Amino acid sequence: MAKSPSSSISGSPLHVTPLVGKFVEELIAFRRDVHRHPELSYREHKTTERIMTRLERAGLKPVRFSRTGCYVDIGHGPLAVALRADIDALPIHEKTGLEFASQNEDVMHACGHDIHQTVMLGVALTLADIDSSAPLAGTVRVIFQPAEEQLPGGALSVIKEGALEGVPRAFALHCEPKVDVGKVGTRIGAITSATDTIKLKVSGRGGHTSRPHLTEDLIYAMGQIAINVPAVLSRNLDVRSGVLVVWGQIEAGVAPNAIPSTGYMAGTMRCLDADAWYRAGELLDEVVEQVSAPYGVSVELEHVPGVPPVVNTEEETTLLENAARAELGEDSVVLMEQSMGGEDFAWMLQEVPGSMMRLGTRTPGGPTYDLHQADFIADERAIECGIRVMAATALRAINLTHRGG
Repeated sequence: MAKSPSSSISGSPLHVTPLVGKFVEELIAFRRDVHRHPELSYREHKTTERIMTRLERAGLKPVRFSRTGCYVDIGHGPLAVALRADIDALPIHEKTGLEFASQNEDVMHACGHDIHQTVMLGVALTLADIDSSAPLAGTVRVIFQPAEEQLPGGALSVIKEGALEGVPRAFALHCEPKVDVGKVGTRIGAITSATDTIKLKVSGRGGHTSRPHLTEDLIYAMGQIAINVPAVLSRNLDVRSGVLVVWGQIEAGVAPNAIPSTGYMAGTMRCLDADAWYRAGELLDEVVEQVSAPYGVSVELEHVPGVPPVVNTEEETTLLENAARAELGEDSVVLMEQSMGGEDFAWMLQEVPGSMMRLGTRTPGGPTYDLHQADFIADERAIECGIRVMAATALRAINLTHRGG
């Protein structure tokens, strides 16, 4: 049964709906300003200043990370929970037609990080407002993390700087354009996948297309590598691990009748399972060598490890789901399928238990957009929903810590 607005344990409220509305209009304006001025990974200087200035105006004391991003603590007593938002944008030319579209050429918040940071700013303001009248019995740390889009992710630098020290659990959210606004998606276990980058430089004797037998026929060799590396990997690993190699870039040649001497290939390797991810990384060199050997080409492989899967723990996911149902209604939680996308919050969940939810951003009855696309539009009503769920989750985490959980 949902708790009433006055319900609490150890003095901390569990229901925040009546407390969020006072900030919504301001936060929508904040989000539009952020969207209008996006910044790439580790260049989020103005973004960081914008966040810190608003937190300081609320009487809080944010701490800046060494490069970009910051964190702020709200409440009293032991750390009960960390809430994380990512703040960087993508190198994409925006094509939404919004009146607040990006003014920074070829940079866009196409993954919803403008929504994420606005939600967590709203959470910080809401919790600070609660704390000013009824001191919280624990401390909530809100982390505004840089460089999620730059593998292996800014989460590693945040961890290195000690942002998770003493934190018993962590939560995050991510926009989900396949889910209607007013709902959230959750999943116990892996909710994202491991993601690496693969880069190959291929070289051999060039020549005329009329005499391929006097060359290493580079284009043909690259075609075989593109097809067979994914196939061989998939036959050396458990099929349930979902190893997926997809090429996004293949470049070679300048003329139709000339076999080139150099070429370049790049793509991603994704995996549903962390153990298989490590195994695939170990196998990759061997597989590339085996596949390319019959064609006589030389291959230089650069394997850039990315992130493991985000694995949601049962207790924290249940905590989050209970908060969502209390704030948004009993039918507000939907089961998410595991995404093949990568997310560096996974590194934080290697350190502490936690959960990431997917925040519905689709206008009911409206179009379904996709992330990392130039036309991505999020329904701004998701901001208030996200604040309500994440603030209520934080309050429940304080109560759990207070009880010794």
